Amino acid sequence: MPRVTAGFTRKRRHKRLLKRAKGFVGGRGVLYKSAHETLLRAGAYRQVGRRIKKRDYRGLWIIRLSAAARARGLRYGQLIDGLIKSGITLNRKSLSEIAIADPAAFDQIAAKAKAALNLPVA
Repeated sequence: MPRVTAGFTRKRRHKRLLKRAKGFVGGRGVLYKSAHETLLRAGAYRQVGRRIKKRDYRGLWIIRLSAAARARGLRYGQLIDGLIKSGITLNRKSLSEIAIADPAAFDQIAAKAKAALNLPVA
């Protein structure tokens, strides 16, 4: 029985992996072993990066809300507490969009939060 090499299968597997490593610097995009190691690490960081992105966006929304609340005489914590007590269930992302796109509506939301906290409404 003739000896069968893994020529075609191996070449196809290597080509598929090197195609994913296209654009990597130096041997990382050309050499199979380096490309394989780099892709394994890249896959791990890709997962971590998606988590960090969510965290960063939430921080951005909170900063925007804090600035908008300060302009209306509230601290961020007071705004959130007032929203919870008044039964307004908007998340931070949508509140931040409202604060930017429709300041008049955000004024009304802030006024309701102040009323729920028994603070003087200006």
